[in-house]
Parts: sequence; C-alpha cells; structure tokens
Amino acid sequence: MRGGVIAPCTEPRLTNAGRDQAEGLRRLRVQDAARIVTVASGSAGAGKTITVINLAASLARSGKNVLVIDENAGACNICATLELIAHRDLLDVIRRDKALDEVLVSAKEGFEILPAGRGMRVLDKLSPGDEAHLIGCFAHIAQPMDVVLIDSAAGRSSRLLALDFAGHEILVVLPPDPASITSAYSLIKHVHHYHAGKRQFHILINKTSVEREAEMVFENMAGAAGRYLGISLAFTGFIPADGKLGRGQAVAQAFPEGPSAAAFRGVAESLTKWPCQEGESRRLERFVQRLLQSNHGSHDDRASAMVAGLG
Repeated sequence: MRGGVIAPCTEPRLTNAGRDQAEGLRRLRVQDAARIVTVASGSAGAGKTITVINLAASLARSGKNVLVIDENAGACNICATLELIAHRDLLDVIRRDKALDEVLVSAKEGFEILPAGRGMRVLDKLSPGDEAHLIGCFAHIAQPMDVVLIDSAAGRSSRLLALDFAGHEILVVLPPDPASITSAYSLIKHVHHYHAGKRQFHILINKTSVEREAEMVFENMAGAAGRYLGISLAFTGFIPADGKLGRGQAVAQAFPEGPSAAAFRGVAESLTKWPCQEGESRRLERFVQRLLQSNHGSHDDRASAMVAGLG
C-alpha cells in the first residue's frame, strides 16, 4: 500500500497460451483422479440400471462430474429408462461420423450418458487406426470427469468384466433371493477365473428393507469367496425397497428424503472414498487402451504406442 492506495497487482497475466497450458494441466490432474466403476449383476432384473442412475444422480448432486457409459442396447438401457432419446452412440464415434462429445446425452439429474451398446460389440474388430482414433477421442473429452460409472451388460456377456486395469472397480448388485445370490456368486467366480489379479469386489444388496438380511447375504457370500476363491468382498451397503424406485426418474431428485435416496447417497459417498489402487494412470484414454487390449485377449504394446503418440 502506498499513501493509503492499494498498489495494483504486479503478478503477470496469463497469455492465451498460458491459460491453455494451465487448463491442460488441470485436466490432466482431474483425469488422473477419475474413478472408474463397472456396475454388474449376475442376471437381469437385479436393479443394476436403476442403481447406476441413482448413484450417478447422487454423485452429480454432490458436485461430481459424472459420465455413465451404457453397455446395454435396446429398451432396457439407461436412456430408455430415463425416457431420453439417444440419436447417436459410440459406434458413430468409431466410424468418425460424430465426435465423442456430440453423442453424449445429458440427463436432467446432472450427469452425461454415453450410449455404447453397439460400439462395444465391435471393439475386437477395430483396425489400429480406429483404435488410435477412439483412444484420442477419450483423451480430449471436453468435460473432465471425476467418476465414470459403467452400466454393464447383465451376466457374463459384458466386455468390461475381464478388464485388467488397476483403477477399475467392480460393484456387483443383487437382490437377496437365492437365484440372484447364486448368479452373482457365479459371476464373481467367472471374473476371478478370467482375471486372477482381481482380488476384491464390492457388493450392494438391493430390494430389501431388512438390514440384517442384507448383512447375512453378504457374510455368506464373503465367506464362500474367501474360502473357495481366495478373494475378498467389500460390503457397500443395501438399498431398501421403499416403493420409490421407478422408471423415468432418480429418487435422489424425485424423493430426496426417502430411505432409498438416503441409501444411494451413502453408497455414492463411500464410492468416492474407496482406496485407490497404486499403479497405472486412471485417465480415460488409458482405460480405453486397456479395454481394447482386453477385447483382443492379449496385452500387446500396440495401444501403448498410440497413447505415447498422443503426446
């Protein structure tokens, strides 16, 4: 201060190039911190898609940037459930007909949806040029994402479950009936056989109003998984059947004071606090690189060279 007058700030102003560089560094930090979770179920009807919608809505309400990748096609996908229309999807990006940001669908609950059912089916048929293009699209997505939720195809048909990626978590959703428990355990066993390095799965019990019932289901599954598979299960919680869950809406927005909305908020909060596995970067393009590799059935160095070439 000079003579009672505050001196003007002498810090240098950022040039356009400086601002671009700062934004680029911020994007890299955010993308490195992205949490990627595949939500899976042993069979149809477990409530997997409704779970993804409500977790995404809860995370968005808490200020997170959320991308939902929908592996499902047809009447049971996320856009159809939310009564949204997806004119384009991931296949259009692969064919270079649309940019990635152009096929994203914005949900009123505050998250973005990438319809990917058709695109996922051709990942093992892509040329090296197509793979490089797809990786580059995810590297330059306009909005950096804090959380990526993947609504996987039901059962063993998903292309995500065998993904060998350090930052990839699997959340298995199941109701407490015997058939659902059996199919969920079978799915976990299948993934463990396919990818022996996956040592932990997260479990969410759905469609129950009795906490002790959910705990007993988890304890039985965890005991069997530890004894016969040598893996650990983590209890993420349970979603009460309060009659509020339905099509075309997320309870986090429509019934924020309801028991199921509160439960989803709790699960969403715990999800952001899961310990991060050490290892490779969790940027979206690295995730896509690993996804492409897993669909080839081998871990070659081709996609690694593509990422390095993005510079």
